[in-house]
Amino acid sequence: MADDPQYADALKSVGLRVTRPRMAVMHAVEHHPHADTEVIINAARDEQPDISRQTVYDALNALTATGLVRRIQPAGHLARYESRVNDNHHHIVCRSCGVVADVDCAVGEAPCLTASDDLGFDVDEAEVIFWGLCPDCTLQTRSHP
Repeated sequence: MADDPQYADALKSVGLRVTRPRMAVMHAVEHHPHADTEVIINAARDEQPDISRQTVYDALNALTATGLVRRIQPAGHLARYESRVNDNHHHIVCRSCGVVADVDCAVGEAPCLTASDDLGFDVDEAEVIFWGLCPDCTLQTRSHP
């Protein structure tokens, strides 16, 4: 349910006003991990039928800017959103069907990769995307040579 007090507390903790559209978008992102904007819009409308596309875009931008939601965009794919934030995880993407899944970092703390030369940057994150075929697409490839 989008009226979860946890969402209200999270919004307040980052200085955002608590609004029904923002809470509906947070609910949609939490219950549809790695969803693109269209899926988030449709899911938010399940909670709040009159929510506009622009309101969802605005909410996603605010939630992303404050770190309550993470935006990922694998090369060649639409932006996707997730509520799993503030941890050291990466993603794996199927080259065939586009499914995205979380992959915990194998070792180390954020960043789990160290640049050979950081060029003076204060590096605080390493983004890793693994690519391949998901089990379903691998099975289809093997069964349809």
